[in-house]
Amino acid sequence: MLRKPFIAGNWKMNMTAESGAKLIEELKPLVKDANCDVALCVPAILIPAMVKAAAGSNIKIGAENVHWAASGAFTGEISAEMLKEYGVEYVIIGHSERRQYFGETDETVNKRLTAALAAGLKPIVCVGETLSERESGETEKVLYRQLAEGLKGVEDIKKIVIAYEPVWAIGTGKTATDEQAQETIAYIRKTLGELFCPKCAEKVIIQYGGSMNAGNCKGLMAQPDIDGGLIGGASLKLDFAKIVNFDK
Repeated sequence: MLRKPFIAGNWKMNMTAESGAKLIEELKPLVKDANCDVALCVPAILIPAMVKAAAGSNIKIGAENVHWAASGAFTGEISAEMLKEYGVEYVIIGHSERRQYFGETDETVNKRLTAALAAGLKPIVCVGETLSERESGETEKVLYRQLAEGLKGVEDIKKIVIAYEPVWAIGTGKTATDEQAQETIAYIRKTLGELFCPKCAEKVIIQYGGSMNAGNCKGLMAQPDIDGGLIGGASLKLDFAKIVNFDK
């Protein structure tokens, strides 16, 4: 297998220490024989409890954001070293909600990415277009800019996971068709080949992050360039195990 599939959950601002640990305990036996890598990216305050809950299992714990500075006057932010100290392996960077609500830009994505890589974290870098950008035919232009600017200075692209999240399909119940998702993710891989090298691009894991669920995961995962999913709402319930076991 050229690329091992990777299913990651994004809890967003949900769960408590108690409910999160309960879900992980219930998920453990359901995903233990998965043929893919499994991670749950959780709110920062829950990280220590979720790392403890997932101990001894194949579920890795990730964070939903990271700051670019090692320390300093950045009230409310968390550094890469802080995340690493508590056992975090993955970190989501540039999610559309961070771009929409908190002013994330391609430049800040790049700064956060640089800090995450320096600390040895595994970044999940999100890219994607809005509905208006898609309808006006700007999808490829937007994605190229996000990739070129967001990944600037990266030396080993294979250390990064890319999550394609069509913004119009997040939390709306809508999803791209299998063919639409494949076409766009194939473009992302082609662009990575142009920006870095074609052979390197073939080894990059690219997830689909637009409302993947237990009902549509098989079709999406059957596409040649789709290597996994960044799962939102469905990662808050046991349905997450059905997605992880998409091939069974």
